[in-house]
Amino acid sequence: MAKALPRVLQRPTVPRSPTGSTPMPRAYCITAEAIAAERKRVNDDLTKFDIASVIRLDEVALRALGSNDVRLRILAVSAEHNVDHAALADTTNIAEARGGKMYPGNSAVGEVTAVGASVVKFKVGDVVVTHCNGEPDTYGYPLRIWAYDQPDSIGWYGEEAVVADWQIIPAPLGCGLNLWEIAALPLRALGIYRLKVGRGQRAVLNVLGFGGGVSELFLMLAAHEGHRAIFCSGSPERRKHLESLGIEPIDQKAFNRFTGKDDVKNFNKHVKGMTGGEGVQIVCDMLRGPVYGAGLAVLARMGVNVSAGWQLDTGCNYNSANLSVRQITVDHVHYETVEACHAATELYGSVFRPTVHREIYKFEDLPRAMAEMHENVQTGIPIVRVAEDLPASVRHLVP
Repeated sequence: MAKALPRVLQRPTVPRSPTGSTPMPRAYCITAEAIAAERKRVNDDLTKFDIASVIRLDEVALRALGSNDVRLRILAVSAEHNVDHAALADTTNIAEARGGKMYPGNSAVGEVTAVGASVVKFKVGDVVVTHCNGEPDTYGYPLRIWAYDQPDSIGWYGEEAVVADWQIIPAPLGCGLNLWEIAALPLRALGIYRLKVGRGQRAVLNVLGFGGGVSELFLMLAAHEGHRAIFCSGSPERRKHLESLGIEPIDQKAFNRFTGKDDVKNFNKHVKGMTGGEGVQIVCDMLRGPVYGAGLAVLARMGVNVSAGWQLDTGCNYNSANLSVRQITVDHVHYETVEACHAATELYGSVFRPTVHREIYKFEDLPRAMAEMHENVQTGIPIVRVAEDLPASVRHLVP
């Protein structure tokens, strides 16, 4: 487990509108200036970088409500790893690319408070979930991600938001999940829905997933379709939850998180022992980094390593001759089409039952939630409650 970093954040006092009128909604921002200051403080040693110090509370000016727009009051959000990357600027300095400042957050549950003149699918009082497709391509898949690289997009780590009506989906309040579990899914379910497990020449496949929330959902989908699902994680809480759903656990810490070659060899031997010497047909690797090599090692012939992940590393190497002989495929996916976002939401509760971190964070503690996610000390998907006053339609869903 990563060592917790000391907090250096002092919460800023958010200024109110200079006119003295009703204050603009508060929202968290990340600035290139704050990133540069923190990098300077730690001399570019990202192991000492304090994520919380660069995620700061601000005011945000929302655009005027257009004819096809919807205004939302944000009820709850989940912490996402793309925000971690935005704060670190480790893969790209997205805050700088966005003009020096960005408002993160692309996963939320919200209440509709106003609708444009042409909106017919939603009304005031509806509770909805968001999706992160910022701009669909010719095939419907996102060219850019909302609140990340989509120009002028303002994220949902704030009190209110204005979005187009095609960017929201009715929340499945009767799906059997509580409000925090629903809030854990809007981004993660959309990253996994297209990874439907193909049967090919076998009726039952061995499917292994590493680590986080997206892999959990992948394994839930695999198990639902009748496959053998195996979850490798260092979190006993997450392993216990998935085991209760019929998914077999492996303690990642027993293999030293694959730090050395012997750790990978021992893991490979363990998985081959579980599978009668065969290995697994599909590995869902949403982390990369040290689990990447371990995932390739345990693949059976004709196996597929699939990922949309970039949490731990972006540069991954492999032995092309070895993978060619074994007929291994290294695949990549990204977020879903708008239509499939709706389809994935239909699986809430019946298939997707996420693990939620034991603490539900207050809005003011969102930077700490992000820092603790980065430090890998949470027991599940971290949820932030934004609105203290919840609508009557969801109050019974608060555990």
